[in-house]
Amino acid sequence: MKLNEHRMSDRSELPPGSTIGIIGAGIAGLCTAKVLRQFGFDVTVIEKEVEVGGVWSASRRYPGLTTQNPRSTYEFSDFPMPRHYPEWPRGEQVQAYLESYAKHFGILDRIILNVEVRQATLDTAENRWTVSFGSSETAGEGLRELTFDYLIVCNGIFSEPFIPRFVGSQRFCDAGGRICHTSQFTRLEDARGKNVVVIGYGKSSCDVANATVGVSRHTCLVARNLIWKIPKRLQNVLNFKYLFLTRMGEGLFPYIRLKGFEKFLHGAGLPIRNFMLRQVESVVARQLMLRKLELHPEKSLETIARSTVSLVTDGFYENIGAGRLTLERAEIVELDAGCAKLSNGHTIPAEIVICGTGWKQELPFFDGSVLNRLTDERGNFRLYRSMIPIGVPRLAFNGYNSSFFSQLNAEIGALWIAGHLLRAFDLPSAEQMQKAVDERLVWMEQRTEGKHSKGTNIIPFSVHHMDELLSDLALSLNVFKRFRQWLIPVSGADYREVTVRLLRRQGIDLARSSAVGAENRGKESESCRI
Repeated sequence: MKLNEHRMSDRSELPPGSTIGIIGAGIAGLCTAKVLRQFGFDVTVIEKEVEVGGVWSASRRYPGLTTQNPRSTYEFSDFPMPRHYPEWPRGEQVQAYLESYAKHFGILDRIILNVEVRQATLDTAENRWTVSFGSSETAGEGLRELTFDYLIVCNGIFSEPFIPRFVGSQRFCDAGGRICHTSQFTRLEDARGKNVVVIGYGKSSCDVANATVGVSRHTCLVARNLIWKIPKRLQNVLNFKYLFLTRMGEGLFPYIRLKGFEKFLHGAGLPIRNFMLRQVESVVARQLMLRKLELHPEKSLETIARSTVSLVTDGFYENIGAGRLTLERAEIVELDAGCAKLSNGHTIPAEIVICGTGWKQELPFFDGSVLNRLTDERGNFRLYRSMIPIGVPRLAFNGYNSSFFSQLNAEIGALWIAGHLLRAFDLPSAEQMQKAVDERLVWMEQRTEGKHSKGTNIIPFSVHHMDELLSDLALSLNVFKRFRQWLIPVSGADYREVTVRLLRRQGIDLARSSAVGAENRGKESESCRI
């Protein structure tokens, strides 16, 4: 089938009642199921864990895990987090919130848990997907199959943990050592009385290392590169969300195309913008005593635009200053029985090595012919608007964007998919979409020095991404709300009316749509009382 034939078949309207398969029950999978069900689609979610929540589920939740965002900036538009939650909710609270969301909107019974998708195959004649799945112990002949009119992949960009291969790892493990990813270190007690080595300097590495202090015999963080860490409150007063979770915060970094006030900030107003960043950089360095601790990144704060804002773990720098936690500027070159040899010549005791070394984006259920159309020769995902592959019909992705506002980006993404299925807007031509993807990948490569998570990184331009999706749907926020977001942190409530507006435009009965999961409405889930 030719490219344009794929495109035309994908653009045909999919009527309500059509079957939608969703792979993954994390943030993106749950809100995709909820939104599409509101628009009348028959959804089924397939999840490999025993509970919903994705990276927040118990099997992937490391000790000390909290949100990067304050509570008000990490909730869905129509389902606030419980007010008794702390400002930075703990991992188990986020999972409980997501499970409560699924119960509230009546989608929990549409989720098949504890099964893994083995294969997803497109019948090009029928334009339908057949999905085979089963438990990890199920042999090939014991697999179940379901067929869908449309398939949406929501397994996330953090689908498979990446653990480096170390010289001597077998000797280390044979002597009783353990090597794992931060997401696999779920029991703090496993560190009791042991020498712990944590690799990396991102949020998960610092969280885990800090959590083991006082439990382990000793913990050492091994980091090759230092990045900027941002305090939750600058000078212990100003919440960081007022600096980085606003349109002004995004506007400090140049987007792919500049317009409006951003054009001024990176043109005539560039000295003002540079002064603002330098002031924040100076405050952070003094507050965290980075020079004294010899942990200054020695690069501009502007580099946070390459990946993510990494919040300071409570007590992290205090523990380093007091010697309760040590940090080696190096990498592991070899493991041996009970120790790790570092590139700086030091040898440190080690019984557990915990790797905060990132993730791989894996799609093992697609065959090579599909994968070749989803990615380029470097493995970068080629998705228009980070949602639609060009040339593969009846397929979409949601949550394939590394975002400050994961829940809102996924929710608006789900709305965009609903509008696409219902022909609420037309996609550009295949050639125009290819050009847009090319332009975005080149920009990402330059902006992040190649560290763009295979083309899925939209940080710190999460609001820009939502603006583009809503513009396609002709559902842009009003001028007042947009202006307010320049000064006040973006919150879920800002987008509460967007879904309602599209439902009205499609002529869908709002009362009937709102009744989805009505038996749970107004009742706080027991699981959300954590």
